[in-house]
Amino acid sequence: MTWLPADFAHPTRVDLDADHHLRPIRESDVDVDYPAVMGSRERLWSLYGEAWGWPPATMTPEQDREDLARHEREQEAHESFNYALFNADETALLGCVYIDPLEDRGDDALISWWVVDEHVGTDLERALDEFVPKWIAEVWPFTSPRYGI
Repeated sequence: MTWLPADFAHPTRVDLDADHHLRPIRESDVDVDYPAVMGSRERLWSLYGEAWGWPPATMTPEQDREDLARHEREQEAHESFNYALFNADETALLGCVYIDPLEDRGDDALISWWVVDEHVGTDLERALDEFVPKWIAEVWPFTSPRYGI
């Protein structure tokens, strides 16, 4: 795709703090992704439902696995990116960061993120809110990213 330089190598792990990191989501993350998404489904639907139709109330683990496999393929092709926020040993998925192409009003990427309900309003959410725009500005080759959905 033209939205990223051909030689751009996306980060494969990014530390948020000593206890949390981001890495590209994989199909194999379904066992921690599904409970995170469905446990925060109502709030996530309020954020993404209108634009993406996600996450549906009836989503099954298998449908989530298929969605994660699609994300994994898109990341390898540099079509879009979904970074999962994990605790240190990756036993819990605590949120996600989405980086998608956007050719609207001169913006070149759409960036959004969320944390699971239990971390809304916490230091973890505040750290992610502060981190993402800096990370995008310092590491990603965008000139005019748009934040939010």
